[in-house]
Amino acid sequence: MTGIIILAAGASSRFGSPKQNLIYQGKTLLQRAIQTSLTCLHCEKVIVVLGANEGIIRPNIDDQLVHVIYNPNWQEGMGSSIKIGLTEMLRLAPHITSIILMLCDQPFVDSFLISQLMEKKEVNDCGIIACGYRDVLGAPALFDIKYFPELLSLEGLEGAKKVIEAHADDVFILPFPLGAIDIDTTADLERLNQAG
Repeated sequence: MTGIIILAAGASSRFGSPKQNLIYQGKTLLQRAIQTSLTCLHCEKVIVVLGANEGIIRPNIDDQLVHVIYNPNWQEGMGSSIKIGLTEMLRLAPHITSIILMLCDQPFVDSFLISQLMEKKEVNDCGIIACGYRDVLGAPALFDIKYFPELLSLEGLEGAKKVIEAHADDVFILPFPLGAIDIDTTADLERLNQAG
């Protein structure tokens, strides 16, 4: 079984306000990521990791649908959020055999893409299924249980990309050109809304 961890602990320092709460097509970016996760078949559990601005982000989440945890060390970087999210996932669902790491600022991630990650894992021998865009391999990405120890050992600014790059021979690349579109600045949001 597969669990999904949505990483949403960042301070959105380049944007200037919590981008987790930005509205796109009637929902916040984080609500969209949660909805996408919950509509995936064969997903065991969804965990949302919050950090900066938790007090104004959490009220917009239905805690009954997902498990929300707070990362007190969010300032250390994404590695700490991956570690606390995976630790909690293993506590709640110790039988899972893979996890998918998602970000909340990729508005074009949908349930079909998440399902594709799981399907590709079933039909090939690779332990990592990563999305590919603009010569980058990254989120959303699926990791087999054999990579849990490495994910749990990430520190500071280290993200899952470190694990992906260290095992390039065990990575299946799922093309996802729209993955290059994320929201880091107000200009990004304006372009997205104009395109939508």
